[in-house]
Amino acid sequence: MFAYYLRLAAISMRKTPGATALMVSTIALGIGIYMASLTVFYQMAANPVEHKNDVLHAVQIDSWDPAEPYTDRQPEQAPWELTYRDAMALMTSDIPVRHAAMYKTELVLQPGRRELKPFAEMGRITGRDFFALFDISFVYGAPWTEEADETGARQIVISRQLNGELFGGGDSIGETLVVHDRPFTVIGVVEDFQPTPKFYDVNNGAFDESERLFLPVGVGRELELFSSGNTNCWKDEKIETYEQFLNSECVWWQYWAELENPGQKADFQAFVDGYVTSQKALGRFGRPLNNRLTPVDGWLEARRVVRDDQKVLVAVATLFLGVCLFNTLGLMLAKFLGRAPQVGIRRALGASRKAVFRQQLIEVGVIGFAGGVIGLGLAWLSLRGIRRLFPGFEQLTHLDWTLAGVAVASAILTTLVAGLYPSCRDCRMPPAAYLRNQ
Repeated sequence: MFAYYLRLAAISMRKTPGATALMVSTIALGIGIYMASLTVFYQMAANPVEHKNDVLHAVQIDSWDPAEPYTDRQPEQAPWELTYRDAMALMTSDIPVRHAAMYKTELVLQPGRRELKPFAEMGRITGRDFFALFDISFVYGAPWTEEADETGARQIVISRQLNGELFGGGDSIGETLVVHDRPFTVIGVVEDFQPTPKFYDVNNGAFDESERLFLPVGVGRELELFSSGNTNCWKDEKIETYEQFLNSECVWWQYWAELENPGQKADFQAFVDGYVTSQKALGRFGRPLNNRLTPVDGWLEARRVVRDDQKVLVAVATLFLGVCLFNTLGLMLAKFLGRAPQVGIRRALGASRKAVFRQQLIEVGVIGFAGGVIGLGLAWLSLRGIRRLFPGFEQLTHLDWTLAGVAVASAILTTLVAGLYPSCRDCRMPPAAYLRNQ
């Protein structure tokens, strides 16, 4: 019977190709615009480490100017980053299960293969816990030792993608990679780490590509590597050497800690507050205690990764989809009323209201399905266009197939809902009213 109703729907749609095409295109346009905006919003609002949300914490210390807040827009917030001294002091704690201080920096690589020219690459100076902290698995090798963070051992971990470019994708453990004219030994290859948003460092773009090579903390000191991210200073200090920069009040390090339970979090909060109190006694930290341990979702919200204009855009797209469905309702009503005499004849020949109603709804569902599928195509094209126009948004323009399935199902469902009124109205008309005119 369902196949029969589908055949009737196809015949009906062929008889009114203009109205059918207009309804399908209206639904497709609404779905396409809605899906494109929703996809970008969905990627921006995602929590890439939701499974560890309650144990991963970004750490803030209010080391800023006593006379003014770090940011006027959020005066209650402490600086987003730490000074070098404070980051290293927190690393001495044994309370967190894992923790890592870090910053990104630009490096010059000299590949061992002659056909490859030297090139610049963003790297991350960090501690060995970085990989376990964020669940980054190793393809080959392992992270460096704790001693390497102190001594600045010339060891390096690279991503699978970079390993493919430099060493053909094979086991490159033990290979030499020249960084800033110094030889480094590859000790690990990790899976490509590309969280969206890049929650652990959102300073210069929450949707920038992640780094593809990682070096011990001590290497940053040895090579005197500055941050390629934000470096903010408030105090008038004499900074002529790298050592003076390390001991300045400039903030440029990110620090994340893994705290398994509320008790551990309370203990670490007490440790941080105790450290700040001791520094106050030495003349630092003129502001009131405002040290924060913020979980990932709170951090993304505090950093306002999802902008208000993006929320407005999704709301406008939703309203536009509603307008499209409302217009489709009008077109369906006009179409069904136009063929009411045929329905009257079918009813007079013995067709029940339920049979006619089911046939009408199946036709409406086919229209919704066609509109949803074409709308997905429009959304895909729109996202491709955004990717070409704004290369920095590439990570936000990947169509999520779960959302795509929901979109098609929503198109069918909302079209069915919109078709209920014209279908019911068509079926409830008495057949005699039409037969007198035939």
